[in-house]
Amino acid sequence: MKIDGIAAVVTGGASGLGEATARELASRGAKVAIFDRDPDKGEKVAAEIGGVFCEVDVTSDEKVAAAFAKAREAHGQERVLVNCAGVANAVKTVGRDKETGAVKMYPIFQFELAIQINLIGSFRCIAHSAAGMVDLDLLEDGEKGCIINTASVAAEDGQIGQAAYSASKGGVLAMALPIARDLMGEGVRVNTILPGVFKTPMVAMMPEKVQDALGAQVPFPKRLGKAEEYGKLAAFIVETPYLNAESIRLDGGIRMAPR
Repeated sequence: MKIDGIAAVVTGGASGLGEATARELASRGAKVAIFDRDPDKGEKVAAEIGGVFCEVDVTSDEKVAAAFAKAREAHGQERVLVNCAGVANAVKTVGRDKETGAVKMYPIFQFELAIQINLIGSFRCIAHSAAGMVDLDLLEDGEKGCIINTASVAAEDGQIGQAAYSASKGGVLAMALPIARDLMGEGVRVNTILPGVFKTPMVAMMPEKVQDALGAQVPFPKRLGKAEEYGKLAAFIVETPYLNAESIRLDGGIRMAPR
């Protein structure tokens, strides 16, 4: 699929991997709609790339539907959806209070939140987007659209405290194949990227020594991933019709240790 001239939606597009993807697609001529909860950052990025910002909470069906309606009014039906919206939390299944030694159980609401945003939120956007894609005209190879989801290396080797995060990202990874099969007769491809340790805004707030230590764990190159590298991979997937129902680790070869 040629990127120039198509409409694209990037969730979590106001920062981090989503922002880099939105900028990459826009630089190649795509009309990009940024879905995000942060209106200040989202409006700024949209203005800089000539796109449109849609304020959205992916846990709300009504807000997601309204965001797609706004994006399509501005750019027409999207042929590309990149799901980057997500949250990360770290809590042990069972822990102990540092002062009293009392046993503490995982706060279930935090587990539910990770599933609601990372997994169900991704599927909600997929369903809304695919429902519009399937009525588009055929491109070369009978293609109509391309969906890219963001899992994580934690889907395969989650660390201590990542039960909720790994479960949510593992679900994102696992659902790609059946969704690709659901949509194979409609010309819509579905792929998944599993990023490793990237220099996202959350990581960038860590002390420099901590960032250097994280980067040193990567086999090669020994550094944190760059958000731009994610964006370039997403663009490659869009442009490669034979790439379907696939999961790609983008991690410098790292395999996460228990902690």
